[in-house]
Amino acid sequence: MRQDHRPGNGPYEARGGPSWNFLTNHALVLLYISQRPESTGLEIAQAVGITERATRRIVDDLQVAGYIEREKVGRRNRYRVDPVRPVARIGEREVTLGQLLALVLRPQRDADAELVERGGDHHG
Repeated sequence: MRQDHRPGNGPYEARGGPSWNFLTNHALVLLYISQRPESTGLEIAQAVGITERATRRIVDDLQVAGYIEREKVGRRNRYRVDPVRPVARIGEREVTLGQLLALVLRPQRDADAELVERGGDHHG
């Protein structure tokens, strides 16, 4: 089942949440590529909910910035993310792409277990 990540189309919005998206299209493309490195531009575009043209522009941006490498394999591309590439600075700490991906892509049960350990409730 295809997930629509565009603002206003998620389950949170259906419950009265914000109409904006917390993650940028650049982040969504990067997350998708990290999980499916042999995806086509069309597959990426459909998964993120943007046009193929926008996808190509974002992939080019990510490549120029050093977050991904693109290798031509026949008529297709294969992408590789750079896990040690810094993506953010939180106080004095630098966060790498690999750390961000590990946090965002970890299994839901691990995230739920951590919330329970902290005494939190992710269901609001």
